[in-house]
Amino acid sequence: MLKSIKPLLLSAILLLTAPAFAADPGPDEILRSVTDEVVTMIKRDQDLQAGDRQKAYNLVETKIVPHFDFTRMTRLALGKNWNKATPEQQSQVVDAFRNLLVRTYSSALSRFRNQNITYKPWAGSATDANTNVQSLVSDGSRTIPLDYAMAREDNTWKVYDIKVDGISLVTNYRADFTDRVTAGGIDGLIKDLQDKARAAETAKPAKKG
Repeated sequence: MLKSIKPLLLSAILLLTAPAFAADPGPDEILRSVTDEVVTMIKRDQDLQAGDRQKAYNLVETKIVPHFDFTRMTRLALGKNWNKATPEQQSQVVDAFRNLLVRTYSSALSRFRNQNITYKPWAGSATDANTNVQSLVSDGSRTIPLDYAMAREDNTWKVYDIKVDGISLVTNYRADFTDRVTAGGIDGLIKDLQDKARAAETAKPAKKG
């Protein structure tokens, strides 16, 4: 199940490189505003389209990563096992999970160009601590709902979960994390995430299509 939703999760993650705003924007405004910018960047950069791994990493690290709350995302994915980890292990899991996501989605940047994204009116308030932004992504043959769970942090909004057609990124990883912790403890989970990140880094760039 997780493997089948990764391409659409990529589409969601690629929307989160935020430009400077003159005023404090709502979460829907951030997502809507950056869509065209990200797609334009990819269309204009032939190296990214060709699968230049280093450029892809740099783009993700500088433009996308700052808009995710990886600590909260990891804590939710670990569930009750989060409190079984030492502070050092918690930090290592967050770093390993973050690195895996960066490596996984960087390798597929060249596939994101032709999707059309529309956003539903945001029903939240600027005073909310947590909110949800709904959108629809279409590739011409199908339309899939994308929901962003976002939290207020340091006077901005950060994503801590994404749902694709109702399927949660965090929930999918929680099942995998639970199995890994049961089999090898927290250290086993860390090693597994590190191994997967290395595999993603050496994998051949995804083909367009």
